[in-house]
Amino acid sequence: MRAYLCKAFGPIDTHGCSELPAPLPADDEVIVDVAAAGVNYYDTLIVQGRYQIRPTFPFSPGGEFAGTVSSIGAAVDGFHPGQRVLAFNSYGGFAERARARASQVFPLPDAVGFDQAAAALVAYATAWFALHDRGRLQAGETVLVLGAAGGVGLAAVQIAHAAGCTVIAAASTAEKLEVCRQSGASIGINYRVEDLKEAVKSATGGRGADVVIDVVGGPYTEAAVRATAWRGRVLVIGFAAGDIPRVPANLLLLKGCELSGVFWDEFLRREPDACRAQVGAILAGIADGRFNPPIHGRYAIEEAGLALNALAERRATGKLLICPQG
Repeated sequence: MRAYLCKAFGPIDTHGCSELPAPLPADDEVIVDVAAAGVNYYDTLIVQGRYQIRPTFPFSPGGEFAGTVSSIGAAVDGFHPGQRVLAFNSYGGFAERARARASQVFPLPDAVGFDQAAAALVAYATAWFALHDRGRLQAGETVLVLGAAGGVGLAAVQIAHAAGCTVIAAASTAEKLEVCRQSGASIGINYRVEDLKEAVKSATGGRGADVVIDVVGGPYTEAAVRATAWRGRVLVIGFAAGDIPRVPANLLLLKGCELSGVFWDEFLRREPDACRAQVGAILAGIADGRFNPPIHGRYAIEEAGLALNALAERRATGKLLICPQG
């Protein structure tokens, strides 16, 4: 089968499309004919050896993918060949076929397309886990989303808006902020030209944000902590700005706020039943139109490097997909 392969850690441009044997399922695995695979920021890191997961070579990036079941392992119940599914496996999805443990495969409703599903799993599940689980979101609260025009950011905007919250979107261009407003944000802040703390304080009458979604890191994390309300919850998801921040602990004390990590991959592995319920709620929201995963572009396997570069350079507004079948 064709796959976009990493044969040694290195810059994105050093990897490319190649052939490798089609996978066979272990006893607890499902093999999926991939129709669409989502591109995530960690995919840009894993091929460079800069992610916490370091697969053996050669490997294909791509943790989330949707398609039809090709075959199942001897111990797998609840799935059958030809079934429409959505799956997660940390890596392996930028290929014509991919494997996943059965516990990390989700039945896909007929009303949800493969593209929608692959665009939604990691982004929406991460945002849902952050907001509703780690952040204990309540209707009427104010949610600040950093990197709001990215995959997780737009998912957080939609989920918070659907929960009855006021959403402040922070992004780097006016065009990105307009996309955020179309997804449900009430207020936009261009943090390239505005002081983030002062802009949030001004937008909230000096009170600050109740919940912060942070996929950016760098200097913006401390600014966001300073912009929180009393008992605020700052949810750290990623570091798209490149630098891992160090937040003065006295800020947490003075504001009575929380700084929490959000690692959805580990949540899926440790608490699969709770995760399955959350993914089910997300898919139901896509099926009934409450959530609309925005898709920025589709790429062939041979173009996966272009997609990774576009994401690494923050040129995407919404989700990028790898579509092996064209």
